[in-house]
Amino acid sequence: MKELLIGGKIPASEIALGCMRISNLEPKAAENLVRTALDEGVTFFDHADIYGGGRSEEVFSEAIGMRPSVREKIVLQTKCAIHDGIYDFSKEHILRSVDGSLRRLKTDYVDFLLLHRPDTLMEPEEVAEAFSVLRESGKFRHFGVSNQKPLQMELLNRALGEEKLLVKTGILRQKEEEVRLYRIMD
Repeated sequence: MKELLIGGKIPASEIALGCMRISNLEPKAAENLVRTALDEGVTFFDHADIYGGGRSEEVFSEAIGMRPSVREKIVLQTKCAIHDGIYDFSKEHILRSVDGSLRRLKTDYVDFLLLHRPDTLMEPEEVAEAFSVLRESGKFRHFGVSNQKPLQMELLNRALGEEKLLVKTGILRQKEEEVRLYRIMD
């Protein structure tokens, strides 16, 4: 499996396993899916707190047999900020969501924490405060957003100060040397 550097510095498999529907699988099928992905060189696993009502993160951690020796070999990404059909970037919700994901994933940190969808009522300073608390507690290595518009990212970046978002942008080109799944906002 080819690897790429996310943000120019974090090595991960070129292909990620999206775990949105893993909660629909029987335990043996989920284990087979995750083991096959690992055998093929996939090291990047994408989650969100809402996938399967949180159950997808639980099924994944059971399927992979999460323990420190496994955790150090994989890249975990999860997303937060949606609950009960609404977008919620409140500090309280972000902190609660991350704690729930970590508990379900049976780990003490994720490599990437993303805000899942735009919250038009976002208070950038409140989001920055939540990220600060989470970073200081070591609960994520990098944070960013998914599905945001440039002006929303700029607004949030201003509130973050020296910390900058790691932003999901999608594959821009298919040439190996030009594949960029992420870029760091300057």
